[in-house]
Amino acid sequence: MTIRASLSRRAVAELVGTAGLLVVVIGSGIQAVGLSRDIGVALVANSLASAIGLGLIITLFGPLSGAHLNPVVTLTSWWSRRRGGEGLAGREALVYTAAQTAGAVAGALLADAMFGRTPGVFSTQVRGGGHLLIGEIVATAGLVLVIQGLERIGRTKLVPAAVAAYIGCAIWFTSSGSFANPAGTVGRAFSDSFAGIAPQSLPGFIAAQLVGGVAGLALAGLLYGGTGRGTGCGAAQGAGRKAEGGTGEAPAARPAYEAVS
Repeated sequence: MTIRASLSRRAVAELVGTAGLLVVVIGSGIQAVGLSRDIGVALVANSLASAIGLGLIITLFGPLSGAHLNPVVTLTSWWSRRRGGEGLAGREALVYTAAQTAGAVAGALLADAMFGRTPGVFSTQVRGGGHLLIGEIVATAGLVLVIQGLERIGRTKLVPAAVAAYIGCAIWFTSSGSFANPAGTVGRAFSDSFAGIAPQSLPGFIAAQLVGGVAGLALAGLLYGGTGRGTGCGAAQGAGRKAEGGTGEAPAARPAYEAVS
């Protein structure tokens, strides 16, 4: 089932979806550390909850907004449209990115409040060093490659599960812990918790994520050719073209996992 949605409704979906993702990531981290002093056990719990929550959110919001939840994913969609494929227009991409960032901050504040912590306390976890930035480049490039690769080979039904599985895996195999999301990274700065990141670490991480996004897009083009559908994590684009014309109502945003059916 797909839903015909205006840009405003899709923006709300991106805001709520990204907020939900941050609640899962930060909340599960707080819970894990509270229940176990073993950092390895805490990371297992946090990564499993994050992967499962991400998959559910993509499945729920994919048919509505595409469930990008991530400015890098949104920018790859915008780039696909510029290259002649399907994707978001510039205005839509800006609205999506703003909604994702606002949602990420709101989700971080909500997670802290839910566990009786003072919301809005900046993280003190400094995440610096070139090796961590390399980890973020690898994590983000891999994420984009998973999404773009599955779209270009016509296996979009697998995107929700594949993205969730990739993030759960990348939390472990990358040195940075696979933030791989500029909006989520900003949101995590507002929580001094297990999953947080100090504000001074934001520029390096976000720059690395953008570099990784470009690398992933280039690698997808090299391996599979074409521009892809530009669908993001959960829905094929074309979603904004009618809305951009001023009607306020977008054509049906077909979920990526239904786009080839």
